[in-house]
Amino acid sequence: MVGLKCSDGVVLGVEKMLISKMLVKGTNRRIHTVEPHVGMSIAGLVPDGRVLVNRAREEARSFKQNFGIKVSGETLGERLAGYMHTFSLYEWLRPFGCGVMLAVWGEEGPELFALEPDGSCYKYYGCALGKAKQQAKTMIESLNLEELTCRAAVLEIAKMLHQVHDDLKDKAFELEMSWICEESGRKHQLVPQDVLDEAETAAKAALDSDDSDDDDDDDGEVAMAD
Repeated sequence: MVGLKCSDGVVLGVEKMLISKMLVKGTNRRIHTVEPHVGMSIAGLVPDGRVLVNRAREEARSFKQNFGIKVSGETLGERLAGYMHTFSLYEWLRPFGCGVMLAVWGEEGPELFALEPDGSCYKYYGCALGKAKQQAKTMIESLNLEELTCRAAVLEIAKMLHQVHDDLKDKAFELEMSWICEESGRKHQLVPQDVLDEAETAAKAALDSDDSDDDDDDDGEVAMAD
């Protein structure tokens, strides 16, 4: 799972494994809307993640009822992190088997938060959770996020997720992506399918191009050795 805070919003992207060829596309979602200004993505156990989504919705609704304003990303992140931390304190409970990201449009603009199973909560410009997260973080650090737009970020995340995916070890997958930005009216929405398809096609083409360049380099090295 990858999240990027861009110049005009936040983009979330998830690698969703297809456990069966008969699975209907778009089911068993890993990205959910908590409030119109808050989106959440899940890396890890989906059932555990759904519990956290429901908890986040309850916290947001309770805050609105008590204070008359929408909850901020920082407040929601801290409350949800405290709830996750509670499950690591007692022997008759188990920690949540997932990490989550929050994409928020607050008073200061777009914000990105990542919550770990131990209850830690951090605010990021760009972050990755799950397997191969270190490789994805290295790719994120090479981006100029202050100038990157959300449309461009959709392509970059598609490239990252396809590049870290291991076709030999992992099952087939589909990309699930959402954004909250000026283009979406500052509301959390799934990335339009045409934009996602275009980005995925470009990501696969870039990956094939890199593979062919590597093959050419290997042929050159063999020729030099001969």
